[in-house]
Amino acid sequence: MPAVSTLARPQLDALLRGSGLYLRTGPFTTCIKSTIPHIIDGIARMYAAHRFEPQADYADFYVTLSASAGWRRWFRRQVNFHFDGDHPFLPLPLDQAFPMLEWVLNWCITGRAHSYLILHAAVVEKHGRAVIMPAPPGSGKSTLCAALVNSGWRLLSDELTLVGLDDGLLTPVPRPISLKNASIGVIRAFVADAVMSRAVAGTVKGTIAHLLPPAASIARAGERALPGWVIFPRYQAGSALVMAPLPKARAFMQVAENSFNYSVVGAAGFAALGGLIERSDCYQFTYSSLAEAIERFDALARGAP
Repeated sequence: MPAVSTLARPQLDALLRGSGLYLRTGPFTTCIKSTIPHIIDGIARMYAAHRFEPQADYADFYVTLSASAGWRRWFRRQVNFHFDGDHPFLPLPLDQAFPMLEWVLNWCITGRAHSYLILHAAVVEKHGRAVIMPAPPGSGKSTLCAALVNSGWRLLSDELTLVGLDDGLLTPVPRPISLKNASIGVIRAFVADAVMSRAVAGTVKGTIAHLLPPAASIARAGERALPGWVIFPRYQAGSALVMAPLPKARAFMQVAENSFNYSVVGAAGFAALGGLIERSDCYQFTYSSLAEAIERFDALARGAP
């Protein structure tokens, strides 16, 4: 499959405005249609290394994002999401079109990909073993994930950990990393050559920008990973670095609370989560320095206690 970067801008425009761009992200193909410049610009910039299917006749998800019609074309313009003829989301300001696309892609996976146990967690890999990082908003999860994948770790996802129900392996879905508010400046300073989407203010999550995922991670999107660690990160300004062991029973309950579909997949999800916790060393992790955090994660990957 060719990369999106092989499309000249008029070709990308024509696909998105016409039959759709059949974009491949991990195991999923999404047919995306839109005439909105923010969407077209965002895909051209943030999905350049991703593959697309030029002659596809099937997609896992079909999504359309369009600008509002009628008087909304002229006053406080909005973007609408269409899915199978329905409108699952309320319209958002047109300026938020690309963040909306990212939320839509997450929504499609979490609501329909029930061949996996889906966790709300970042996941990165090094030397064949993955770190799963479940955490609530504001914990520094995505900031730490962005720093790690720009320091030698492979990105599987900054938002969605897909656990195989049959074998417990982790399936990558490498996409742009969502950064919010102060994290945007932190990563701009930490990653000298960071490529980001334009920052969009005023969303329900504050100001959002997306960081380009490493091309090497996208190229390895077909390579699943073994779980090695479950780490609950928390950024705390001025704190010392603390990596504290977490009892597996407690880790199980906390990860279950961070699952999108644990109750949907039933006994298979219980078994998959149990296997994940059994395979993994579990920790609470507090940090204030990204450099120190990366050094500690690298030590884990080398086998240091």
